[in-house]
This record gives sequence, structure tokens and C-alpha cells, in this order.
Amino acid sequence: MLGPDRSVHGGISGVVNNYYEGGLDEKVKLRYIGTMVEGSKIRKLWQAVKAYLLFLLVLSGYEIVHVNVASDSSYFRKSVFIRTAHFFRKKIVIHQHGGDFTNFYEKELNEKGRRRVRQVFGMADAFLVLAPMWKEFFGGLIGEEEITVLPDAIPLAPAGHKRYGQHKLLFLGRLCREKGIRELLFCMPALGEKYPDIRLYLGGIWEDASLKEEAERYPEQVVWTGWISGEDKKKYLEDCDIFVLPTYFEGQSVAVLEAMAASCAVVASDTGGIPMMVTDGENGILVKPRDAKSLLDALDRALSDAALCERLGREARKRAEQDFSLEENMKRLLEIYESISAE
Repeated sequence: MLGPDRSVHGGISGVVNNYYEGGLDEKVKLRYIGTMVEGSKIRKLWQAVKAYLLFLLVLSGYEIVHVNVASDSSYFRKSVFIRTAHFFRKKIVIHQHGGDFTNFYEKELNEKGRRRVRQVFGMADAFLVLAPMWKEFFGGLIGEEEITVLPDAIPLAPAGHKRYGQHKLLFLGRLCREKGIRELLFCMPALGEKYPDIRLYLGGIWEDASLKEEAERYPEQVVWTGWISGEDKKKYLEDCDIFVLPTYFEGQSVAVLEAMAASCAVVASDTGGIPMMVTDGENGILVKPRDAKSLLDALDRALSDAALCERLGREARKRAEQDFSLEENMKRLLEIYESISAE
């Protein structure tokens, strides 16, 4: 299996770590190779070179190559591994996670580049996407018969006690423009005036210095926690009653799943695979991407109604249990492995 190093802060690493937590490495002979690390361009290049050399060294001992890929540099890096696996006649699973692949394919590549994408992705024996909308898009490139919808999933801990009406908001993810942080910060003055006890906890790493400076204007309302994981993340998910993700685009979102499992009232963008998890008014509130007014209205609605938050949170937990359990996800993944092995 290939993807970013398991230490990288991001969604794909979270998916891979969940597979390890669920014991996938005990069900198959699994070798994970991290092709990317955080840091300088030199460090990233060196990691890619080391990963490729290790890949060549161990490839003969494995039947299936499972490639976790997104857009931009992730695609270009992984295409080398995919072509190599194809050359050595390995079975290939391409697992597409990129929430902005449409823009990358249609606007950033020329026709030659798009033709190469179709060629590389056409090498897959199984092509996995996170939501039905992606099956339609990638089906237009390589044919829908090759594509399987396999939503992300998470391990489910027993449901804990949740206090609603605390006015505690939680964001988890990269702190950048594309995640809607500017729109979220835009809402804080009005919400702070109406709800003096409001706290917005930003769990992530700043990728935009101007946004960090903007957040620092509201020291009484906005708390930057840094990147949180493990027991710290569990604590924040338990303590906060509302989870917010006003992202511009998204493949699916492990963070939303984690918030649903923690019975949070979810306010998230109506984009990518999020509507597959969150039904507006039923187990969360959907907002228009890039629309600060839509986000403000939704947060005001949640903050003003503890009973609504409780209902949304309980229904979110039910949806997580029914549709996004890690056990069922791994069962389907193993069936895919077995299916292509038998071909």
C-alpha cells in the first residue's frame, strides 16, 4: 500500500492509520510505504526517491499494489508507482481521495496531461472512490464498470455523554483558505456579540499566515490548539457540541465522520462526499461553500437551539454506526482484493 507517510497531518494518513487500528495488517500481508513527508522540497524529494527504491526492492513479494492518490503532486508522484506496478504485471487498486480532482483535471492539465491521467487510471484493476458523485466523474474517464464506491470509515468507540448548548465549536483539519477558515473567522464578531461564551477551537496547522493573524484578533473567542490527535482529539470531540467544516471541496472527510461518531451537531459544506454523510436538517446542517452568510445563519441556528443540536448529534451517531463502520469497510476492501486476485 502506498500513500503519504503515516505521520503526515491529513485525511489519507488518517484513513491508513484507521486501517491499521482495525487490524488490516493482520488480515493480509501488508507493507505500507510512505511516499511523502512534511517539510522542505528537498526532504519531500528524498522521501519520494527512498520510497521508490524500497518499492522496487520489495515489489516481487506482493500481488496487489494499493495506491492512495489525490490530485496535483500526489497524482504525479503516484503515477510513477502505478506505471511501474503495471509494468511488472501487479494487480493495482487505485484509491482516489482528492476532493479537487475535477479542477485539477479540467483546468490545470492540457489535453496531453488529461490523456495521461486516463491512461494511468485505466491501469487499475479496481478503482475506489469515496462517493457516488466521484463514480460519475471518474467513470467518464475510465468507465463506470471499473469503479467501486467505498466511503471512508472509522473505528467506533462507545457513545459518550454529550452536553449541548455549551456554544463550543470545533474545527479539525488544515487551516487554510480552501477549508473555509476565512469565512469561519468572518462569522466570529457577530456570533461573539450574540453568544458571549462562544469558543471556536481550531485544531490544525496554519498554512496561511494572514489567516493566523486574523484569528488572533479574537483571542476571547478563537483558540488555536495546534494539530491534535489520539486522546486529545477524543477529548475535544467529546467536549464540543458543534463541529464545523466550511470547506470549499472535499473527497469525503474523516473529520466529519469522527464528529458524527462523537454525536456532534455537524455544520458542513454541501460539497464532495459530505452530503453522502450529512442530510440537511436530519443529522446535520449543510451550507453553501464559500458563502459566509450561509455559514453564519447555520451556526446561529445551531448555537441558538440546544435541542436541535442534540437531535442532530444523536442522528449523526446513528448514521455513523449504520453506514460508516470500519469493520464493514475493511470487509468490502478484502472482498475487492480477493476479486481481483481471482481474475
